[in-house]
Amino acid sequence: MKNIKDSRLLFWTVEVLLVIGIIFLSTKINFVFYPIGVFISTIFAPLLIAGFLYYMLNPVLNLLMKIKITKTKTINRTWGTTIIFLAVIGIIGFILVSFIPRLISQITNLASTMPQFTAHQERSLAKMTKYGFLKNVDWNPIVSKIQSSYSAYLKSMLNHLSNSAGDIISTAAGVVVTIITAPIILFYMLKDGDRLLPSIERLLPTLSDKHRHQSEVLLKKMNKTLSHYIGGQVIECLFVGTFTSIGYLMIGQKYALLLGVFAGFCNLIPYVGPYIGIIPALFAAIVVSPMQVVWTIVVVLIVQQVDGNFVYPNVIGKSLNIHPLTIILILLAAGNIAGLLGMILAIPIYAIVKVVVEYFYSIWQVQHDQKSDIDSDN
Repeated sequence: MKNIKDSRLLFWTVEVLLVIGIIFLSTKINFVFYPIGVFISTIFAPLLIAGFLYYMLNPVLNLLMKIKITKTKTINRTWGTTIIFLAVIGIIGFILVSFIPRLISQITNLASTMPQFTAHQERSLAKMTKYGFLKNVDWNPIVSKIQSSYSAYLKSMLNHLSNSAGDIISTAAGVVVTIITAPIILFYMLKDGDRLLPSIERLLPTLSDKHRHQSEVLLKKMNKTLSHYIGGQVIECLFVGTFTSIGYLMIGQKYALLLGVFAGFCNLIPYVGPYIGIIPALFAAIVVSPMQVVWTIVVVLIVQQVDGNFVYPNVIGKSLNIHPLTIILILLAAGNIAGLLGMILAIPIYAIVKVVVEYFYSIWQVQHDQKSDIDSDN
């Protein structure tokens, strides 16, 4: 027994040392991996956008393929994909004509009111200094410090923009490439999406029938989890964005459409998103009146309560089955590692990893129970 334990210890020691050695050598030959990193970073954005849209549109495509043209013939996948693309182009055109000009106008107006917002804060601060112990505080150095810091920040930001013209051009070129390539990738994802699983099975010819079946079940579980989460998030964001905009319009918020769209996008981040989404609305409301701030909070509370109690449980439900504390910890870690994009992608990635771990654990549990039954029979 001691020899067995010693051999296991030696085996795992060698394995750990090999892993450390491989990692160390990889840091010394990073020039080999640089082209791979550039390639992955180039295709990451188009693949991410195309994959997101695929999970949004694939259920629609499946419904479309059930429509009968004749008594025996239905719409095939290619024609269904073409119809969806034409519909998406029409929707995008409608959005560009109807909503984008309004959003640009509201963004311009909001930017033009920033000096007004700054002046309003200075007046509010001046009023506060007339009450209580604040009268005895010399606010002039504090105000001067804030103003100088604000001016220095604007100056550094303008200098940074002027010095990074090359980066801006490179980013713009990347955006153009993504806009061109993402629809092409999406088209072939929708058209040939049903061939993915058979293609993976052909790539794994050495697997037994049992393992091939297990791989198929696991891939279907992962696909279902992603589809359920992404589709639910889209519905939830549309609900929050639409009804927040309507609520802001009802209370007379000047930038209702812009702030509602922003709140809808922020809702992609679980738990934290609603708090981020309300910040610009509060800044816009402060300039108007304290009562406008109260009504803004009331609108957000009503929309979030309806979303949390009715929309979220029905469109996403308990399919992810992730504890809220776990989600908050994941968001904190992902935000520090990869910023806003990490916070958006962290939960679906965690959900996929969770599905894989739970599936393999269930297989191990079944095998362990079967082995225990055999041992008890013997």
